[in-house]
Amino acid sequence: MKPLVIGNLKADCPIIQGGMGVGISLSSLAGAVAKAGGIGIISTAQIGFRDPEFLKAPMEANLRAIRTEFEKARKIAPKGIIGFNIMVATRQYALYVKEAVKAGADLIISGAGLPITLPELVEGAKTKIAPIVSTAKSASVICKMWDRKYRRIPDLVVIEGPLAGGHLGFSREDLARYGADTAQVRKTYDRDAYDREIQAIMKVIGEYEQKYKAHIPVAIAGGIFSREDVEHAMELGADGVQVGTRFVTTEECDAPMSYKQAYIDASEADIVITQSPVGMPGRAIRNHFLEMVERQKEAGEKAVIRHCYQCLEHCDPRNIPYCITRALSNAAEGDLDHALLFCGSNACRCEKIETVAEVMKELTGA
Repeated sequence: MKPLVIGNLKADCPIIQGGMGVGISLSSLAGAVAKAGGIGIISTAQIGFRDPEFLKAPMEANLRAIRTEFEKARKIAPKGIIGFNIMVATRQYALYVKEAVKAGADLIISGAGLPITLPELVEGAKTKIAPIVSTAKSASVICKMWDRKYRRIPDLVVIEGPLAGGHLGFSREDLARYGADTAQVRKTYDRDAYDREIQAIMKVIGEYEQKYKAHIPVAIAGGIFSREDVEHAMELGADGVQVGTRFVTTEECDAPMSYKQAYIDASEADIVITQSPVGMPGRAIRNHFLEMVERQKEAGEKAVIRHCYQCLEHCDPRNIPYCITRALSNAAEGDLDHALLFCGSNACRCEKIETVAEVMKELTGA
């Protein structure tokens, strides 16, 4: 496979490791992927959750951890490409982006909202920027705004489809339209329908390539699990792929062993669409925690949120079924009975613990 070239960055393997928070893709995983020739991505979502001061001052703890985790990843892969995934929905989003730039990030990938202001936050820096889009409409809005306001185009575009893990950039209705809302998603998913959306996004990107006379590389994400999936993405015209779930069950993944084992133990029926406290659909493994949340909802009970971690811009602690920071932190700490276990649609296909190098080799055929 051809290398993935993003401006002056060149990844020998066209594999971007997806950002997974809280605490699932930190320095160990990102450094290992970068060392293996791909692009390693650290998630900034409550990245400082283990800091002793996190409870009292979460944002400050997170900003400190951005530099710490980046430096640890850089030691693992001195010459590798290492970046961050920063959600637009993050409270004080601009501060996180600026801190990642100061740390030396090669790339910032940004979704969970439209990263309209991202170009001004990295102005003058070497850091490359990549929006995550799921529809031609969102791609058009971002490219149009960046063109009009900043006279620039994305360095990379990540197209994330409805088979992805965690928060999804689709409504419940859209997921149903693609057949991506069922436990039998591998049978019901209409790949051709979303392939057409990918082609529509590619058309939008092509218009700006022509205007700027420059190539905008594209990575396809969501449900990329095997060599066959990678090849299909390339056939659609992608320059690379972004992979999350497949890297969870690696030795180097920052998640605890119990989290990895939950993927290995999950059946297809265990992978469900749930509603996040921030109002977005998300894909996760059904467990004791999700069943408890459902029972509370059916009983009309309100959750008692004892502490707000100031994580997301549009989250009202008075009206949410649970604290997503606490639920995801529990997952990263191995307390699975009280954890939200985000996963991709292919988590049930994980059968063993592998190394990052083994996964990279299988995905690329190298």
